[in-house]
Amino acid sequence: MWARVTVGGSGLGLRASRECFLRVSGAGCAGKTPQERRDFSAEAPLKKTPLFDFHRNHGGKMVEFAGWSMPVQYKESHITSHMHTREHCSIFDVSHMLQTKIHGKDRVKFMESLVVADIAELKDNQGTLSLFTNEKGGIIDDLIVTKTDQGYLYVVSNAGCADKDSAHMKARLAEHKAAGFDVDLEFIDEALIALQGPTMAQVLQAGLKGDLSKLTFMTSTLVTVFGIPDCRVTRCGYTGEDGVEISVPHSRVVELAEKLLSNNEVKLAGLGARDSLRLEAGLCLYGNDIDETTTPVEGSLVWTIGKRRRQTKDFPGADIIVPQIKAKTARKRVGLVSTGPPVRQHTPILSPDGQVIGEVTSGCPSPCLKKNIAMGYVDAAFAKNGAAIQVEIRKKTVPAIVSKMPFVPTNYYTG
Repeated sequence: MWARVTVGGSGLGLRASRECFLRVSGAGCAGKTPQERRDFSAEAPLKKTPLFDFHRNHGGKMVEFAGWSMPVQYKESHITSHMHTREHCSIFDVSHMLQTKIHGKDRVKFMESLVVADIAELKDNQGTLSLFTNEKGGIIDDLIVTKTDQGYLYVVSNAGCADKDSAHMKARLAEHKAAGFDVDLEFIDEALIALQGPTMAQVLQAGLKGDLSKLTFMTSTLVTVFGIPDCRVTRCGYTGEDGVEISVPHSRVVELAEKLLSNNEVKLAGLGARDSLRLEAGLCLYGNDIDETTTPVEGSLVWTIGKRRRQTKDFPGADIIVPQIKAKTARKRVGLVSTGPPVRQHTPILSPDGQVIGEVTSGCPSPCLKKNIAMGYVDAAFAKNGAAIQVEIRKKTVPAIVSKMPFVPTNYYTG
């Protein structure tokens, strides 16, 4: 289904790896200048996931990401890892992400006081992508909330925002407890790995007693995985492919990774491939593409706002966000496609007559399309698919086209 990219002497692999390394090494809530990263390293040692030694033993090239030491790639190139994920499946270590359980009979009310989603309408073991918003309508973080049948909500949010998110939830918790609500937080100290790609199901099914075909996109279950009990398996991911994220005890995550890796379909992939895969899928990176200065409407994320919530307007920033849905906004996040030199973050976006109309927030060469892809914000008048615009690269203008996202079709399993 996917054409393999032959990088040969084209330089595509080198350029893409450099682009992704520059972006992921300082992205998200913890995005820092090089000097700030040096200062951070001097002040505090990098945190390590339970797979740190495993990564090093398998040739992982470790970089700083959101205060953690994470693999950007392994012995094979970022392009090879990217294409392997599109055609087979790959393991990604996402243990640095914040996992939280929300307990108590008022857990849904509590969560809906923080996010834009309709959590109450979720079925048991169903999840949704949502957004923490502030009173100005800005996005504090994006997260996945799952309504489990175990009497708690399971929440996964970004590593770079872990301190900010936990403080935000704790502050709201104190308010709710003071008001007499029954709710509690539990921050989970477990590993988290993602298995992503079209052959994920056949690989994982070999280690399950239950039928994986019954677990559809954005649903979750507790199950024994390759002999490891009580793993939470959620069918989701950040690549656009069919995939799962598996929450597993620290003490057994290496065992699970080794068992998955023993299948010839499976290889390891790092932050570089994860970033180019998510960009092909049109998925936002917090701190680059969305942040506290962007609203869900500007970020083309209106679909995350529950219909009931639009009526009740009882989430943070609703008085600003909801009117924007009909009135529109002055700028909008769009996809861009171009040829020639790669389009980097902060690249100016120009109108056909050379006026600055926006800025690129993420960009890299697409291994699948062999074109440059990017996303960014433009004046609303230019946010039409197919619109001809320009980008300014090294003081030269390069033609570009506003494009629908995802750039590469997604393959989520819906049953």
